[in-house]
Formats: sequence, structure tokens, C-alpha cells
Amino acid sequence: MIRKKENYWKQKSKKWKRKLFNLELFPFLGFLFIRILGLTIRKKWIGLERLQNFRQKGQFVIFVFWHGRLLMMPFVNQGRRTGILSGHHVDAEISVRIYRYFGYYSIRGSTSRGGMAALRKLSKEINKGSDAGLAPDGPRGPRYRAQGGAVLLSRLTGCPLIPITFGTSKGKFFRSWDRFLIPYPFSQVVYIIGDPIWVGKEESREDLREKQQLLEEELNKITRRADEHFLTKGTG
Repeated sequence: MIRKKENYWKQKSKKWKRKLFNLELFPFLGFLFIRILGLTIRKKWIGLERLQNFRQKGQFVIFVFWHGRLLMMPFVNQGRRTGILSGHHVDAEISVRIYRYFGYYSIRGSTSRGGMAALRKLSKEINKGSDAGLAPDGPRGPRYRAQGGAVLLSRLTGCPLIPITFGTSKGKFFRSWDRFLIPYPFSQVVYIIGDPIWVGKEESREDLREKQQLLEEELNKITRRADEHFLTKGTG
């Protein structure tokens, strides 16, 4: 009986979320919050020259970041045509609509629903002239474990994977599966860009698994570095 009641309220919650997210006011308020937050924080970049080198060569790239570091990613590539891979679940809808206000377009798909078709669609857009971004541990985890979508997208397009993350001097980690991080207003934020990862079009399945593991290790390394940045260097 208790389980039935829990399922009932869970379904009710999803229904109300859909109704709320269908109101354009909520994504717009989310956009305003992130935009204003971005204006108040002080940003620092580590490894930016890696991205600038690709820009100078006219090379398009695929940004990869953990799901819990999604909030500050709209500021990374504004002004350039960029697509994001997003899931079909209810919680993804608000992120998609917010990103559209920042000028990004979205392709829907996940590991459990239409993933390969979405990767092919996104690869076509990249080949037309576009960057891309996705969270390899999304949409439901496990946290900080890379799935294969990013590596496959790199293989399809020939574009390098650019691991990126951020840390903050003051912020809030939520008790969600991804430990979603929100910086406080007027805090400092450090963006860290890791070593690019190239995936050849002729690489074997074993090679792809190795690149997937390499991506996971690089993202975890720079995320730890970002979280420790203000502890080791202070906030000045």
C-alpha cells in the first residue's frame, strides 16, 4: 500500500513538472538567474590556450563536462553555433529551454532512448559547421562515470573532445545524484580545460573503450583540481 502511494505521488510530481516547464516563464526566469549570476561572479580560465589554438585553426570541438557542472557551461561558447545533446526526461526540458535563450540548439537523445540516432543528427550539424556539448554521465548517471556517447560522436565527426569543468570559491552542492553545483553570487569561478582527446574513425571497440576511460579520468582529474583550486590558493 505504501509503495502504491509513493508511485502515485511520484507520477503526480512528474505531471506537475511537465505543466510548469511548459510555461515559458520558468525557463526565462532560469535564464535570467544564470545571466545575472554570471555578471556577478569573477571568472578565471586555466588551459584556455588549448581552445584558442583550435579556434585559430578553424577546428570545431566537442565540449564534455559532468552533469553536475552544467549550470555555468552556457558562458563557455556563447557567440558560436553550438548544439547540446539532451535527454527526453522531464528534468531535461528546463535545461534545453534555458540553453536556447543563450543561443544554443538541442538534439534530443539518451543512452536509453534514441541515443545513436541523436548522435548521428548532431554529427551532421557539426559537419555543417558547429561545436557541440554533452555530459557523458547524463542524464541519470552513475555520477562521474563516462558513457560512450561522447567518444562515438568524436569518432563520427573527427572533432576533438574538450574536457571542461568549473569550481567555485563559494557555492552549494545539492543532494542530487549528480551533486549539482551552483556558485553563490559574487563568488569566484575557475574554468579548467583539460587535455584534448582525439578519436580516430578507424579505431576498434577496444580503442574506443580506452578513449572512454581516458575521458573519464581526465574529467575527474580537472574536476578535482577545480574543487581544490580555492582551497590551495585561497580566494584572492
